[in-house]
Amino acid sequence: MGEAAAKSAIMTALDGRAFRDALGWFATGVTIITTRSAADELVGFTANSFSSVSLDPPLVLFSLNRQAQCLRVFESSAHFAVNVLSAEQTELSSRFATAVHDRWHGVAFTTGEGGCPILEGAVAVFECAVHGMHEGGDHRIFLGQVLRMRAEAEGRPLLFCRGAYRELGPPLGQPAESAAPSSTSALDNGGLLAGLEPWVSA
Repeated sequence: MGEAAAKSAIMTALDGRAFRDALGWFATGVTIITTRSAADELVGFTANSFSSVSLDPPLVLFSLNRQAQCLRVFESSAHFAVNVLSAEQTELSSRFATAVHDRWHGVAFTTGEGGCPILEGAVAVFECAVHGMHEGGDHRIFLGQVLRMRAEAEGRPLLFCRGAYRELGPPLGQPAESAAPSSTSALDNGGLLAGLEPWVSA
């Protein structure tokens, strides 16, 4: 084994920054999770902590940092929407990932289940009823049952990897046509929607 290979094979003790950097190799899509407060306030934040959970029933999840100002709103909401962003929506993603005074100014949307904003231009949208909330260390995990959805037939999803926005490259081939008998992964079942390492958002 070469020196470089030997170094890469050594598992190191977890360090916060190194852990985030390692997670950054896991390329994800980018979403804006939205809801509406009891006071009729529009709420949303950028996240790549989105994942499919189950096909039957249709369940998805996202996680939210406990320090996020919008946490209490999501904890008290019965619905949320997941807007999967297109490659043309980098500005919108950055706006909802930072503490902008009026992040909704000029944003085009319609109203979905429970009053949740549905963003125009998203390549896919999942309207969800909250199915459960769980502890996840310094995050809260929100499980949702998909009530309605839409997806574009064609499009360019926005990607995030190693701290930067990315685009899809040429296809590298198809995964296995059928899942292994012991497999429970969404990829093997044709439903990969995975994400990791959420932004800390207001």
